[in-house]
Amino acid sequence: MSKVILVTGPAKSGKSEWAENLATQTGKPVIYVATALTDENDIEWLSRIEQHRQRRPKAWVTWEIPLQLVDAITTSQDSCLLIDSLGTWVANLLEQDQSNWEHTIQNLCSGLQDAEQDVILVAEEVGWGLVPAYPVGRTFRDRLGHLVRRIAAIADVVYLVAGGYVLNLTELGSPLPSHQDYGTLNDQV
Repeated sequence: MSKVILVTGPAKSGKSEWAENLATQTGKPVIYVATALTDENDIEWLSRIEQHRQRRPKAWVTWEIPLQLVDAITTSQDSCLLIDSLGTWVANLLEQDQSNWEHTIQNLCSGLQDAEQDVILVAEEVGWGLVPAYPVGRTFRDRLGHLVRRIAAIADVVYLVAGGYVLNLTELGSPLPSHQDYGTLNDQV
């Protein structure tokens, strides 16, 4: 039986390490889906990517898939698929208009619900601070928050990692009564 697991938290909280730990615990072959676009001119970004690469076990297969996550979910079977990260994936698709974006996330959620393997998704929590001053920042924050909420509603387990500690929100929390009613991004502040 496949499971969908969501690991969320702020930057540098340990969420990727927790997701990697969970993937190892499945005992299945792990396919690590890296969503980052690389830019050879951004040395700091390349350094971050390399840190993630060095931490992963050598036996894991890495797929670099910055856009087509649904294809990865429907292609791999009898494995554990670790997707890191949803925030980077959302950033890669910011140019989509609202209608295409809604279609994209509906396809992703459908793919997760039909998955034939374990899927662990890592997502950043970006809505805990100030409202971004620029429209693209607000769009990013709203889209990622909306997506995390949609995936949490269908996930078997949701973890929050903060300050190096892990909380199982599925055990400790309660879903909002209206967790299936998201409205549109235009309805959100």
